[in-house]
Amino acid sequence: MDAFLFPGQGSQSVGMGYELYEQNEDARVRFEAANDLLDVDLLSIMFGLDSGPDDAEEQLKQTEITQPALYTHSLAAMAVLEAEGLEPDVAAGHSLGEYSALAAVGALSFEDGLRVVRRRGELMAEAGQRRPGAMAAVMGADDTEVEVACEEASSNGDGVVRTANYNAPGQVVISGDEEAVERATARIKGRAIPLPVSGAFHSPLMEYAREGLGEVLEAVTIREPQCPVYLNVTGEPSTNPAEIRDRLIEQLLSPVRWAQSLRRMYENGANRFIEVGAGDVLRGLVGRTLDDVETAGAGTPDGIEALTA
Repeated sequence: MDAFLFPGQGSQSVGMGYELYEQNEDARVRFEAANDLLDVDLLSIMFGLDSGPDDAEEQLKQTEITQPALYTHSLAAMAVLEAEGLEPDVAAGHSLGEYSALAAVGALSFEDGLRVVRRRGELMAEAGQRRPGAMAAVMGADDTEVEVACEEASSNGDGVVRTANYNAPGQVVISGDEEAVERATARIKGRAIPLPVSGAFHSPLMEYAREGLGEVLEAVTIREPQCPVYLNVTGEPSTNPAEIRDRLIEQLLSPVRWAQSLRRMYENGANRFIEVGAGDVLRGLVGRTLDDVETAGAGTPDGIEALTA
């Protein structure tokens, strides 16, 4: 039983998707459709065509560019998989990747999904400017210890910090006001690594973006997906369009329950986890969370060829 997984921010790199664009017509059509829909030359930024590698990397790190870039790469790879007759039995996406997953299984059109993620990226960038924050990855601590540390660090009213991502056993990301994040990490025995982000994602500091995201989601059609999608907010599967819409809005301020989603997919029969799009972050998290499962990547021509051989 195949679970298709779709990456979120942090998986991007200059050159992502270029081999697919060059070698596959189905992927090329998707890439060029995205470029036509957006008000920026997304492909030049993704492929690093018009600037040096440092400049391209800096551009690609901007949230309002990162999100449509990752979405486009995943959906271009998905177009190739579909042409080869490969479809998921279940799907999930990490944060931004949830939108890629929903588009991949027909709940969103490619065009609507692209418009939503572009606006989502803009809103999140604006929220980060209005109320700057910080995020840190905590390694080697259990979930309860991190949750308690966040609660204690937020108790004096001087800023808030929350769990943002339950990525894998012993790997939790926290998010919030910078001083509160520092207080929380000081209380945790595990190792804390500050993350280079433009805002405190999946925390109350994203409140500014909630209304705008709600408006753009109300303006698009969400259909029943072709297979269950495991939602970040609950870690449970859904095929209900109304629930999916509500959870997408909640996801902005709520933790990504990724490890819980992986376990639930496994409990429900998934035994092959295929990462569709950029990088290999999600395959690594599968390996840290589950035993005796197969993983594969479908973001490059070689990866897709190995799946279809």
